[in-house]
Amino acid sequence: MKVMGRSSIQKVEVRADATGLSSRAGTALLPLAAGQLGLTDALGWALGETRERRSAHDPGRVFCDLAVMLADGGRCVSDLVALGSQPALFGDVASVSTARRVLCSVGAAELDRLRAARAQTRARAWAAGAAPAEVIIDFDATPVTAHSDKELAAGHYKGGFGFHPLLATCGREVLAAILRPGNAGANNAEDHLQVFELALEQLPRAALDGPILARSDSAGASHALADACRETGVRFSFGYAIDERVREAILALPEAAWRPATGADGQPREGAWVAELTGHIGLDAWPQGSRLIVRRERPHPGAQLSFTDVDGHRFQCFITDQDDDDLAVLEARHRAHAIVEDRVRALKSTGLSNLPFSAFAANQAWLEAALVAHDLTIWTQLLLFDGEHRVCEPKRLRYRLLHVAGRLTRHARRLTLHLPADWPWSGAIARAFKRLAALPA
Repeated sequence: MKVMGRSSIQKVEVRADATGLSSRAGTALLPLAAGQLGLTDALGWALGETRERRSAHDPGRVFCDLAVMLADGGRCVSDLVALGSQPALFGDVASVSTARRVLCSVGAAELDRLRAARAQTRARAWAAGAAPAEVIIDFDATPVTAHSDKELAAGHYKGGFGFHPLLATCGREVLAAILRPGNAGANNAEDHLQVFELALEQLPRAALDGPILARSDSAGASHALADACRETGVRFSFGYAIDERVREAILALPEAAWRPATGADGQPREGAWVAELTGHIGLDAWPQGSRLIVRRERPHPGAQLSFTDVDGHRFQCFITDQDDDDLAVLEARHRAHAIVEDRVRALKSTGLSNLPFSAFAANQAWLEAALVAHDLTIWTQLLLFDGEHRVCEPKRLRYRLLHVAGRLTRHARRLTLHLPADWPWSGAIARAFKRLAALPA
């Protein structure tokens, strides 16, 4: 058989006349998983009161289809056409104008019910095996660029223009997020309290009864949030700004006070040490039992030093009320807060990178759809896939598994989805469909 080269492709005749084909065979897992976990029905309850007439599309189903579209890589409402053009896989998908009306109909009451629907589904997903090993709530804010003048869009701290949402994550999931103007402060205590409350509402009851840690960089370190953590029985670990008072206490520490820091593998980390400052700094304004811990580390080769780096070391502090005696373990646990950047990047890949509406309320609804899309992506990975596909980011998941070509055939009233025999990951997709069928409904 003669292999066709690139130059030969120019001689191929192209016809758009095939039927039964799909370029998103793997994406069909997402709406099926939503139905199996009860997410579609829960969204239908959340938006049931916005349904104008009985014959119209179910608003919850429309919202779920929007979330599937975002998980599939869509960036605007009109991308819903990619699902609507394949009814054999995705059913009767609403029109673009209907989807816009559904998003614009989401008010404060509907937003609360959408969040309750996500929490209800999360409890089922965690019970099925998607629960994280430990419950740690990470806070972070991120800028989202607006390319046109939109309601409450403003300049943000990175010099751009748009919005500045605040998020709370747990494991690989984003529990809660609120949309804020671009000029909203990263250290706004009231916003952190709101997101903290929304995040707790997302946790299943069993998780609320166990240990919970709230973690943030120095932007989230406020007395109000620490007090809220204490009132709800949640431990905290917040970054702590180094002012002149703290700097003097650090420099006064004897060398014997420093202990080796550890890496993510639990082994000693070369060139890094930790020490406790609790007895050297007044912490009366913080909850009883609060501790201040400092880390010093030699910068990596080539890093530019500043005049405040003493003896070639850089320092970072965090405050916590955890009672573990091993400072290295506490510091390594706090440093793991950096994973929140991965969660923000994944959420932007499932809808947050573009807020398409002029109205602020509609963009908040779009953000909630992005949260549903991100949840659905993570639950599908954790419950249906193995190995690297359980943890890979959305772009790789789409490239390998979701956007695979397939052909639908019908025989004896049975619908069959045929995947390419030579696609390296067809076996993983086939196994995922079998596991989906085995999930408890």
